[in-house]
Amino acid sequence: MFVDEIKIFAQAGHGGKGCVALHREAYVAKGGPSGGNGGGGGSVILEADHDLNNLINQFFKPRLIAQEGEPGMGKGMDGHAGRDLIIKVPCGTMVWRLPRKETIEPLPDEETEGPSKPPPMILAAGERATLRSVGGERALEIDWTDEIEESSTVDKDVRPGEELVADLTTNGQRFVLCEGGRGGLGNRNFATSRRQTPRFAQPGEPGDEGDFRFELRIIAEIGLVGYPNAGKSTLLAALSRARPKVAPYPFTTLHPQIGILEYEDHRRLTICDVPGLIEGAHMNVGLGHKFLRHIRRCKILVILLDMAGTDNREPWDDYKNLLNELELYDPELLNRPRLVVANKMDEAVSESNLKKFKRRITKTPVISIAAAFDLGLPKFKQMMREAVEDEESTA
Repeated sequence: MFVDEIKIFAQAGHGGKGCVALHREAYVAKGGPSGGNGGGGGSVILEADHDLNNLINQFFKPRLIAQEGEPGMGKGMDGHAGRDLIIKVPCGTMVWRLPRKETIEPLPDEETEGPSKPPPMILAAGERATLRSVGGERALEIDWTDEIEESSTVDKDVRPGEELVADLTTNGQRFVLCEGGRGGLGNRNFATSRRQTPRFAQPGEPGDEGDFRFELRIIAEIGLVGYPNAGKSTLLAALSRARPKVAPYPFTTLHPQIGILEYEDHRRLTICDVPGLIEGAHMNVGLGHKFLRHIRRCKILVILLDMAGTDNREPWDDYKNLLNELELYDPELLNRPRLVVANKMDEAVSESNLKKFKRRITKTPVISIAAAFDLGLPKFKQMMREAVEDEESTA
C-alpha cells in the first residue's frame, strides 16, 4: 500500500497547572508558599527519514497528540514536562496547514419570527459570505472563485486556504509542527513583601493544535515520464533491483516506483518511475496532479517513447503531447535537462518509426534501447550519469 497524501490532526500537550500550597513542617511556624510549577506540554515534532518512502504510518494514525505536562505539587516540586511526540516522515514531505472552520450565524429575519433557527454555516478561512435576497427570502451566498483562480496561477498543487508550513527534504531535518503549552507558575512565584501568602497560581497554557495535510513529493535525480504501456516499469527493473509489476497492458503502475541505479565505482542514482500520463493530466485527468508532482524535484527527465506504436499511437505525437502536458502543469519542467529515449527497438516497425520521428522532431537526440532485452542500456546509463553530474556542477 502506497500513501503519498494524508490529512491529520495534531495537538501538542497542554501545560500543567501551578500548585497552591503552603509549607508545613514540624518546628517551622507559618511556612511560606511552596506551590511548584506545572510541567510544559510535549510538542509534536516531524523528522525526515530517508529510510521511509511513503506516509503509510500516518494513514493508520491520523491523530497525533503529545503528552500533557503534569501539575505542580507542594514542597516546591515542579511537575514533569510532557514527552515530545516525534513522528518520522519520508524525505520530500510537504506540510500544509488546513484552514480553520469558522461558524457564521446567518442574520435573523426581521419579517418572520419563530423558535427554530437555521443551522450555522461552516466556512473555511478566506471564503466570503454574502447575504442576498431571493424571492423575499434571505440566503447566504458563498464566493470562493477568486481564491481558486489566484492560487491556480501560482501552483496547481496549492489548494485554496492552505498554507505551506514546512518542506522536509534532508535526512534528520526536524520541524516543530505543534508547540507544547507552557506550564503554569505555582503560588511561590507570586510572593511579595506585601502579599506573603498568595493563594492563587497560574493555569497551564493550552498546546497548539490544527489540521494538516502531508504531501509527499519523491526526491530523485531522474524521473521517467511517458505514456501508459511505454515500458517504464520494464526499464526501471532493468536499471535497478526494483521489481515493479510488469504486464502488457496500460496502467500497470498505479503509484510511483523508486529504483537505485548503481555504478561500478559505487556511484548511485535514484530513479522515479511515474505512472503513465494521459492527455489532460495537467487538469488532473486520470489523477494527473497526483503523478506529476513527484517529478517536480527530479534533476533530469527521461521522456520514454514507445517507438513501436503498440497502442496505435504515433511516437512523435506522444512526444509533443507529453511536452505539452508538462508545460501546462509547470513551465519550469521544460527548462530542465531531458533525455529522449526510444524504447521497444526490437520490434520490426521501430526502425521506420524512428526515422520518421527524426524527420518530424529535428535537433532532438534520441537514444535507442530495448529495455526488455537490455539493448543499449550501457550507453544510456552513462548518458544519465553525465547529465546528472553536469546539472550538479552548474547548481
